[in-house]
Amino acid sequence: MELPKRRKGDEGVTGEFCNRFGAIAVNKGFVTIGELKAAIMEQIDDDVNGREHRLLGSILYEKGLITEGQIEAVLLELKKIIK
Repeated sequence: MELPKRRKGDEGVTGEFCNRFGAIAVNKGFVTIGELKAAIMEQIDDDVNGREHRLLGSILYEKGLITEGQIEAVLLELKKIIK
């Protein structure tokens, strides 16, 4: 199953909070720091080379490192921070 690039509820998650997605995912034990760093590097590589920007959750999901449920849990935590 492929996740959309942006999902309902993501509109409140701006670039200001993007780095927090990874920190929360690591703190919850969903991914390792190494896995997060690799995803960030892939995201930067996409951006620098003019490819479509992908959210960290999408990259981690595409690699089979995080589940949809885990993404939802991180987004719920992010929304608490944003409010």
